Amino acid sequence: MAVRVILAEDNALLRHGLATLIERADGLELVGTATDRPSLEQAVLDHDPDVVVTDIRMPPSRSDEGIKVAGWLRRERPQVGVVVLSQHAEATYALALLEGGSAGRAYLLKERVAGVDDLLRAIRAVAAGESVIDPAVVEGLVAASARRQPSELERLTPRELEVLSHMAQGWSNAAIAAALVLSERAVEKHSNSIFAKLGLTDEPDLNRRVKAVLLFLHSGNHPAGGPTGKVATPTS
Repeated sequence: MAVRVILAEDNALLRHGLATLIERADGLELVGTATDRPSLEQAVLDHDPDVVVTDIRMPPSRSDEGIKVAGWLRRERPQVGVVVLSQHAEATYALALLEGGSAGRAYLLKERVAGVDDLLRAIRAVAAGESVIDPAVVEGLVAASARRQPSELERLTPRELEVLSHMAQGWSNAAIAAALVLSERAVEKHSNSIFAKLGLTDEPDLNRRVKAVLLFLHSGNHPAGGPTGKVATPTS
């Protein structure tokens, strides 16, 4: 069945362009559009979509409506995926979007939607319960090292930081074990310790790995081998 999509964008020209793009894509069906937060929430109730694609700033306040709608959907329609489009590579927005879990959430910069495949790939990913973070946002997280405050990562041991660094490259536990000459059981033990020290013990494993990686990059660290400019989708 086609992925049912609602699009929310208050700029008429951009809304028309995105709507046309979605309508022409194989496997996607545009079931509604909206221009502000109230009309978006009503469209969700009326059409029961699989995915919402929303601008981050819309009427009435033009602040962070997209993030607030994502939070509302988490409570009211947890099965609905959300793709937030933004002009701002702000780490705080991305972290707010992932608050409560990263599954079914994507944060893309509007400049990226000129690359048709990026937006369509993100829609399909969140429909499948995956997460997507714009590479430019990750670069912003790395750049935040200049404004670094005392970090939760300071609680981690050198070995735990090594494990987390490899995790930031999207490596599986098996690959990390091979690289660090450890058993997979030892890597699992280190991973669980990392999640506990970062306060991520109550979330599903994929969510914990994504948020741990974001915290790692936000603190100014680079993955082993140097910064990549993007985060690979973490695996177990």
